[in-house]
Amino acid sequence: MIRNGHGAAGGAERPSPAGRRAVRVWCDGCYDMVHYGHSNQLRQARAMGDYLIVGVHTDEEIAKHKGPPVFTQEERYKMVQAIKWVDEVVPAAPYVTTLETLDKYNCDFCVHGNDITLTVDGRDTYEEVKQAGRYRECKRTQGVSTTDLVGRMLLVTKAHHSSQEMSSEYREYADSFGKCPGGRNPWTGVSQFLQTSQKIIQFASGKEPQPGETVIYVAGAFDLFHIGHVDFLEKVYRLADRPYVIAGLHFDQEVNRYKGKNYPIMNLHERTLSVLACRYVSEVVIGAPYAVTAELLGHFKVDLVCHGKTEIVPDRDGSDPYQEPKRRGIFYQIDSGSDLTTDLIVQRIIKNRLEYEARNQKKEAKELAFLEATRQQEIQPVGEGD
Repeated sequence: MIRNGHGAAGGAERPSPAGRRAVRVWCDGCYDMVHYGHSNQLRQARAMGDYLIVGVHTDEEIAKHKGPPVFTQEERYKMVQAIKWVDEVVPAAPYVTTLETLDKYNCDFCVHGNDITLTVDGRDTYEEVKQAGRYRECKRTQGVSTTDLVGRMLLVTKAHHSSQEMSSEYREYADSFGKCPGGRNPWTGVSQFLQTSQKIIQFASGKEPQPGETVIYVAGAFDLFHIGHVDFLEKVYRLADRPYVIAGLHFDQEVNRYKGKNYPIMNLHERTLSVLACRYVSEVVIGAPYAVTAELLGHFKVDLVCHGKTEIVPDRDGSDPYQEPKRRGIFYQIDSGSDLTTDLIVQRIIKNRLEYEARNQKKEAKELAFLEATRQQEIQPVGEGD
C-alpha cells in the first residue's frame, strides 16, 4: 500500500469537523495515460469527504476487461500517487468494486464519473455498491479522453494546437473513431476541450510563495504528463526544505518548433491542468517565454532554475535559453532517473495501434449494448396488477 500526505505542493489534508468521524472516499480505475480528466474526477471525489483512497487495477485485469494498457502498473501507481488530491493508493485493486473492498479500507462510499465501466461480460462494475446505496457520481470532464489522445498520436496532425482550426482529417477521425454500427457512445467519443478560468481556479493552489520558501523554476512542454515528468518534479521538489516549484509551460507553436512532428499532443490549456494537478507543483506560467530571462527571474524572485538531462535546444537566435541562470550560478541539471519520454509513449501507442483501435471499438460496442438494455428496461410496460 502506498501512502502519501499532501505536502506543501498540494495543501494539507482537510481536518474533519470536531466530533465527527472523517469521511473516507474510495475511487478506483485503470488510470492509464493519466490526464486532467482523471485528476478532475479525483478532485471532485476528494471534495465529497476528508480522505481519498484510490485503487488502481493491475495490467492483467485491464488487459482482460479492456485491452492493453499504455503504462505499466508500477508507472500507473506512481502517477496516481502524484495527484495532489490523493491521500492513499491501493495497488492491484479488484476490477469490480464490491462492498467487501469498501469495508476493507473503511470507506463510506465510492465515487465514479457519470459514464459507465463494464466488465468483459458487459456488466456494470459498480452494480453491488449502487444497490447498497454506497455509490456517488461526479461530473465527467468534457473534452478529453484517452481515446482522443491516442487518436492525436496516430494521426500526426496539429489540429489540436490552441490556435488552429480542426482539420478535415481530424474532424473525420473525431466523428468516426471507435464508432460502432447502430449508435454513438457519449463517453468513448471525441469532443473539444474548452478552457475556462473556473477550471484553472479549481486546480490551482492559489498560494503565493511565503518568506523562507525556495522558489524553483522549471520550464518545458510537459506534454502527455507522465512518470518521467513526475520523477523529475519530485527530485526538484526535494532540493529544498520548503520548496515552491513554478513550472513554465511553452506555447504550442514554441514546442512544435523544438519538438517537430505534431507535438505537443496536448495543447497548452490541457497541459496547464495536467501540471497543476501534480502535488510537487505550486504554480504554472501559462505560455512561458522559451528563454529564462533576467526579467522572468526577477518577476518570480527565482532562487534556482532546473532542467532535466534531455537536450536543450537553442533559442530561435541560436542562443542558450538558460544562459542567464547559468551566469548567475543558479542553474542545476537534474537526473530524474527515468528514461520515459513523450516520444517513447507515442512509440508504445503506434506499436500497438491495431490493438488500441480494436479495444476502443469493443469498449464502445459493450457500452452501447448496455445503454440499449437499460433503455429497454425503462420503457418496458408495467404488467396489470403490478
